[in-house]
Amino acid sequence: MIKPETFAFLADLAENNNRDWFQTNKQRFNDAQENMTAFAAELIKALANTDSYVDAAIEPKKTVMRIYRDVRFSKDKTPYKTNMAIGRLTRYNIPEIGYWLQIEPGQSFIAGGYWMPSNEHLKAIRQEIDYSGSKLIRIVDAPEFKELFGEFRDQEQLKTLPKGYEADHENIRLLKLKSFIAYRDLTNEELQAEDAVKKVASLCSKIQPLNVFLNQAIN
Repeated sequence: MIKPETFAFLADLAENNNRDWFQTNKQRFNDAQENMTAFAAELIKALANTDSYVDAAIEPKKTVMRIYRDVRFSKDKTPYKTNMAIGRLTRYNIPEIGYWLQIEPGQSFIAGGYWMPSNEHLKAIRQEIDYSGSKLIRIVDAPEFKELFGEFRDQEQLKTLPKGYEADHENIRLLKLKSFIAYRDLTNEELQAEDAVKKVASLCSKIQPLNVFLNQAIN
């Protein structure tokens, strides 16, 4: 589970996003980092039982994202992220495809799929939807998927038609998508529960078919 102390650290960091405060509270950060790494280790073990693209031998520490922001090209010069995240859990041919767990007080979530694909990958995904759209529809229109993640087509779409496709295409709303993400908010209470890893792993298992479709589309 994610400890209350981890949430408390992140809440305090959001109010004190500066290097002096961070150095004074470095042990709290280290404890939060250890909590995230332990959670990642359990999650990897759980996912590896059902997802062949998850390597059970991956080092959990490598899946926990850095808290330090790259401020070189940003107007916001605050040095630290106010969230902690676990990613890079899978070994798809396209590293952008996979799962992403973000922890932030009142704003935590689990997500999977592919956010903002490159033009080359977007073209390949659209081609797969054009040829085999029924496969994606079976995934995203499954009652359980819709109940957990909402209407897949409601993500950000192009304002114009994608090149090469007509407005009357049966899957035009899928073809106009800019991202292909399954997303679900998680409460602090859900993540602090004893079965938090089991719950997150279960949600990832429902996202897995989407990841497989996207990976196959690009390859």
